[in-house]
Amino acid sequence: MLVLAETVRAPQAVPPFTNSAMDGYAVRAADTVGAPVRLHVVATVMAGADSTTVVGNGGAARIMTGAQMPPGADSVCMVERTRSEVGGSIVIVEEAVAPGANVRRAGEDIESNTEVFVPGTLLTAPHVGVLASLGIKTVLVYPPPRVGVVSTGDELAAASGALAPGKIHDANRPALLAQLRTDGFEAVDLGMVGDDKTALAQILEDGAATCDAVVATGGVSVGDRDFVKLVLEDLCAPAVWWMHVAVKPARHFAFGTFASTRAPVFGLPGNPVASLVSYELFVRPALRAMAGYRALDRPCLQATTEADLSRHRDGTLHLLRVLAQTGPDGVLRVRLSGGQGSHMLLAMAEANALAVLPDGDGVPVGGQVDVLLLDSDRLRPLDQAGP
Repeated sequence: MLVLAETVRAPQAVPPFTNSAMDGYAVRAADTVGAPVRLHVVATVMAGADSTTVVGNGGAARIMTGAQMPPGADSVCMVERTRSEVGGSIVIVEEAVAPGANVRRAGEDIESNTEVFVPGTLLTAPHVGVLASLGIKTVLVYPPPRVGVVSTGDELAAASGALAPGKIHDANRPALLAQLRTDGFEAVDLGMVGDDKTALAQILEDGAATCDAVVATGGVSVGDRDFVKLVLEDLCAPAVWWMHVAVKPARHFAFGTFASTRAPVFGLPGNPVASLVSYELFVRPALRAMAGYRALDRPCLQATTEADLSRHRDGTLHLLRVLAQTGPDGVLRVRLSGGQGSHMLLAMAEANALAVLPDGDGVPVGGQVDVLLLDSDRLRPLDQAGP
């Protein structure tokens, strides 16, 4: 979905003319007092046709849904409340109707020249329908950021085929590319690179030249071959920062802007779960801001724990991978989705939320915990299985 970047005003009213809300007879409400009454049918008005015949005292016009109300008529009696006689020239209205009954007034939905949408509006299907109803074919929107992703490390191998000794499949890059697409951004695969400063610098420079933002995973810790930090110093200085964030998993994080293009670059941890959690906390909100969104973060809800969510005191905020589901009573409940190690990606795949545990001893079973909802499509009742 795209975000509107301009104010939209209505160039015309919706509906553009007063019309019938159903099939029936356009009448003067005063003529139906004391129903049943007999009225003379003076015209038939079809949808899309001009209506010029005047409905006078004692008259009626056969009318279809969406057809323009004829002059003189002020209400519509639905066809189910009528009977036709004399070959359709006479209609018997069996129930009295009030003035304005079953009539859609011109401008009832949108009046001409009113402000319809403001900048920052997320254009959903109904918004697009409104624009179409106003005859507006194009609007100014924020373009979705084009985001390049690169994985770093000598230990990485392509996510297919047999592994050589000491190698692991690259999971971060495919996962981040998929998440970027899910979030509505344009994802660009910049590939993977070993612990080679020259090759890494070239990939990052290429990304800076062709993308609105770049995400790199690995190489942001304190190891002897964590070259991402060194390369970013060269490409981004002085606009580069290294952080030890008090969040687990997601401790090591880097951010800078390329000196050549001012495009932002995000350095994420190499552990798969830490990489995805860092994306959720730091990258996704920034990209949404670039795309014009006003709501930057995931929804934060309160849930009841189905088991102890234990942790130890270490001065950091813990984010546990959990499955959030609604119970028969409508209460949101959470349970751990699996192992919580920063390398244990399966639990992240099984989770649809992150439980937020401040520094302390955790939350006992039945306690209340805040959760960041990652996937509302999987927020299904506990007794339902499958997608």
